[in-house]
Amino acid sequence: MKSITTMALGAAFLIAAVSQGQADPAEGKAVFEAGGCGDCHYTEGPAREQTIEDQLSKKGPELWYAGSKFQEAWLAAWLVDPKPIRPLKYNSLKEDNPGDHPKLADADAAPVTEFLMSLTSDEVESGAVKPKKNPKGRQIFTKKMPCNGCHEYTGRKKKILGGRSGPSLVEAGVRLNPDWILAYLQKPTVFKPVKMMPVFVGLLSDKDMMNVARYVASFEPKE
Repeated sequence: MKSITTMALGAAFLIAAVSQGQADPAEGKAVFEAGGCGDCHYTEGPAREQTIEDQLSKKGPELWYAGSKFQEAWLAAWLVDPKPIRPLKYNSLKEDNPGDHPKLADADAAPVTEFLMSLTSDEVESGAVKPKKNPKGRQIFTKKMPCNGCHEYTGRKKKILGGRSGPSLVEAGVRLNPDWILAYLQKPTVFKPVKMMPVFVGLLSDKDMMNVARYVASFEPKE
């Protein structure tokens, strides 16, 4: 078993390799396809799902906008040491997530990261959201909607609160691109035309959505 120090150094090396342009997206795509990642994740948009049956037939989330959704440093580290993002198994409301996502070798993780980060959506406006723990966003997240009925998050004193039916937002501040959070709230059918999460268009104003996006983007890891 790798030590925490070794894993941290490995992740740091991968992040540096990606940021310095040493990784090749074409190589990453080849690794992605050869490793069978496409059996669970599709990488060419737009969204394919048209019915609930389409959604339930998927084995994993779509990645055609991965570069707009994820933060590069988090993705590079996660690919070599994946931890469950959803408390429950994908497309399940009963089974716990087994946490058995395949790990990538260090040599493969950097190019795959580069490939996934090259998959972007024009619907995400860059620089639109600045993370902030604002009271209005918290009120909407915990009371008005409430988002915490389905999503875990870190509350006061680092206590994990919230529901388990949706993906955890405990480390959303380091995992998700703040601009994508807002775009997802404003244009949900672009990214997930068929989903369980409520559509807030018409229920929340653009200002409210911005406050929620800034609040969620401020969530840090529990440790």
